[in-house]
Amino acid sequence: MLLRNGSQIYKTGLLVKGLSLGAGVRQSSTRMASNRALDLTGVYPPICTPFNSDESIAWDKLKQNMAKWNKEDLTGYLVEGSNGEYCYLSKEERIRLVGEVKNLTADKLVLAGSGCESTMATIEMTNEMAAAGADAAVVITPCYFKNKMTSSALEKHFLAVADASKVPVILYSVPANTGIDLAVDVVLRLAKHQNIIGIKDSGGDITKIGSLVHGTAGEEFQVLAGSASFLLPALVVGAVGGICALANVLPSQVCQLQKLYEKNDFKEAKLLQHQLIAPNSAVTKQLGVPGLKQSLDWFGFYGGPCRAPMLQLSQTENQQLQTAFSEFTK
Repeated sequence: MLLRNGSQIYKTGLLVKGLSLGAGVRQSSTRMASNRALDLTGVYPPICTPFNSDESIAWDKLKQNMAKWNKEDLTGYLVEGSNGEYCYLSKEERIRLVGEVKNLTADKLVLAGSGCESTMATIEMTNEMAAAGADAAVVITPCYFKNKMTSSALEKHFLAVADASKVPVILYSVPANTGIDLAVDVVLRLAKHQNIIGIKDSGGDITKIGSLVHGTAGEEFQVLAGSASFLLPALVVGAVGGICALANVLPSQVCQLQKLYEKNDFKEAKLLQHQLIAPNSAVTKQLGVPGLKQSLDWFGFYGGPCRAPMLQLSQTENQQLQTAFSEFTK
């Protein structure tokens, strides 16, 4: 059964405190959201953090971008994903950003990237973001001491965060940035925890995504594709949507791809998926955040500069980006 509470859609009928949560998963009286899970179906842009020329946050530009995104059929926003340059922000900036975005959207979900390197800091950041208005926390794998981030260490980390978090937790695996791919068996065990409601998987392995969907059937666990490049195949094997960098720039088109899938219009969906691959690749693995911000400027949003030490695009890279978006600038 679904219950709507403001902008949030909750699924009821999950296991509640006092019932078995499965092998390897701790019961905790501190868990605050163990009896409900957000319906994550849809498309989310991991929004860029806009900076002025002096690298201070351009709050007025954030408001302008949000006004445009709010007109789209986006389910919500991820604040401080990788494209938000979260690792370059202070703690105070990170928390304020969540509150500002929440205040600027009336009917969409706000997911907050709360991951830090230590478990203690992640718990603190997660709950401060919850207090600022986040509907759920997206928690990236710690990675600085990557050789010590074994399956056991990662599992204990995420269980501790989920136990303490006042909002539902979404796992975040992005091996291209962290060098760590959250293994299927670890995710399947974590999915039994009633405050861990899903995963954003940016690895692009469709077999893995299908395995996660199959292995968590009945767990009220949702899988989100981490890129528009493989959104359609991820949906086909059971993902519920995507957190896609390209949705910053082409929100209508990325949302349309999911709509075409939901209408079983696979001919048009396949064509659109093919068209999105080049621009998405350009603003992710090829040119990254600088490319994404430059393309925002071209499409009527504010991109602006990145924070140092990230460099702006070279002339050659700029031309490469223009070529990648040529299908949408004719």
